Amino acid sequence: MGIKDLLRFMKPFIEPVLIKKYAGKRVGIDAYSWLHKGVYSCSMEICLDSNREKKLRYIAYFMHRVNLLRHHKITPVVVFDGANIPCKAATENERYRRRKENRELAIAKLKEGDVQGATELFQRAVGITPAMANQLIQILKSENVEFVVAPYEADAQLAYLATLEAEKGGVVSVITEDSDLIAYGCPAVTFKMDRYGNGEELVLSKVFDSVSSKPSFRNFDKELFTGMCVLAGCDFLPSVPGIGIVKAHSLVSKYRNLDRVLSVLKIEKGSQMPEDYTKSFKEALAVFQHARIYDAEIRELKHIKPLTEQLLQYLDEGLDFLGPKIPPSVAVAIAEGKLDPTTMEAFDCNNIEPAKFQNSVETTDNSRQASCFVVFSSHKTREKRKTGTMSMKQVVVSTESKYFKDAGLEKLAFPVKAGPKNENMVLEETPLKVPNNNPFKKRKFDEMTELVSSKGEDEKLEMSCIFPDDSQLTFPDNSSLSDAGKLEISNQIVSIAEQILMVSEVECCETLCINMGSQESVSSKPNRVYIERKRGQNDKLKSSNCNRSGTKNTILNFARV
Repeated sequence: MGIKDLLRFMKPFIEPVLIKKYAGKRVGIDAYSWLHKGVYSCSMEICLDSNREKKLRYIAYFMHRVNLLRHHKITPVVVFDGANIPCKAATENERYRRRKENRELAIAKLKEGDVQGATELFQRAVGITPAMANQLIQILKSENVEFVVAPYEADAQLAYLATLEAEKGGVVSVITEDSDLIAYGCPAVTFKMDRYGNGEELVLSKVFDSVSSKPSFRNFDKELFTGMCVLAGCDFLPSVPGIGIVKAHSLVSKYRNLDRVLSVLKIEKGSQMPEDYTKSFKEALAVFQHARIYDAEIRELKHIKPLTEQLLQYLDEGLDFLGPKIPPSVAVAIAEGKLDPTTMEAFDCNNIEPAKFQNSVETTDNSRQASCFVVFSSHKTREKRKTGTMSMKQVVVSTESKYFKDAGLEKLAFPVKAGPKNENMVLEETPLKVPNNNPFKKRKFDEMTELVSSKGEDEKLEMSCIFPDDSQLTFPDNSSLSDAGKLEISNQIVSIAEQILMVSEVECCETLCINMGSQESVSSKPNRVYIERKRGQNDKLKSSNCNRSGTKNTILNFARV
């Protein structure tokens, strides 16, 4: 996939990048590169054509990254592959053969009970079909995410979009895993983008302008650079035996002319070089420079760059290797995801429900349901969901905050829900459900009122703080206080308890004076608080030196006596 060893060779020019640097801009996405990574988690279900919802996990994988871009205010433009071009037929046939072999081996492993071995082989056997891509397209449509299906190679379509202005639908960078984008001359390409938006970027202008970096491309232009990539071996033409990326760079740097390089190779390699290699080389080079793409403005196909008269004469005007011409109406239907680009048959979109696929990627783990972000798109889509015309499902992603290295993404994954403000809104008081292991148990106001009303005039109400060691902290009743005042005393006990927890060296004290002066409804005269320790069936009072060393972890429970 791509130019062999090109990324390793270009490593000195590749720099780390955060995708949020493109905030407010349009970025192209090679859809199949993300789809191929997404199907690894459900390869067995896809290969066995299982009806389990797990086989749609690749959609969740894809939409997570789409929403990551949108979180950073980036407009994603998703581009899908179309039909295969004739000069790539050999590569596609070989890939199909390997997938078929791996599938047969995986099934054999599965019958033997080796699930792990079978899974690894299924991951090599799984492929992306136009039907799978169309399932994702329906989700993108429902989310108002911009997309286009290329007539042939998505790389060529992305390279074309990179040459346009943003007003005409252009993009400033492309996210992919395919090094072919460099050979197409894409100005900026991001590779290996992870779930947090970290990736590696290569800017083509820096490659040609660099003075000190090795390898040097100072005497290269885009045609020579693309020619070097073709010589090293690509999907459209295998390399001559013994010619890799290093040797190709050396030859192009030395002769600075592709025709001379081909002449030298013919002399040096002799019979190792196929007889039709020169013609095949010209055709592969023409694919990178003049591929057929879809122009959304004129709504028909055209070439990335106009064909030159010299090339037309050399090729004898035979351009079938670029893919056959497609009528404008068919090209529009393919670009809009209505026709299968390989069979030219219409997709049955009536049987595809976006909500079904969104529901399939939800988790049944209740512990993760509170930590998810929702796939939203435009304001119009949100309004439709609010009015009930479109059901909204949630796509669950990572829930642990430690995974989010970017604070902005953490806010996205753990959103704070805010509703409209209403000054006249009356908040209804609901009891708080506290777990049984809660160290504090507060009496509710209505229970306190009921308790007070049930007491006679001669009866006194006492509040006790019971320690784990059975010692008590008792507040005697003050009959002159109102019900609200008694509630404030209860709240004061909570405050005292929190202060007591701050003390690590307390055994017991005979008398504690607590100033209630801060409470306006309570007299400023200190009340006396006694600590009692129960021993056996009788209550005994024990005094000891407060300076005695010792640390106890106290857990306070409030109860009434």
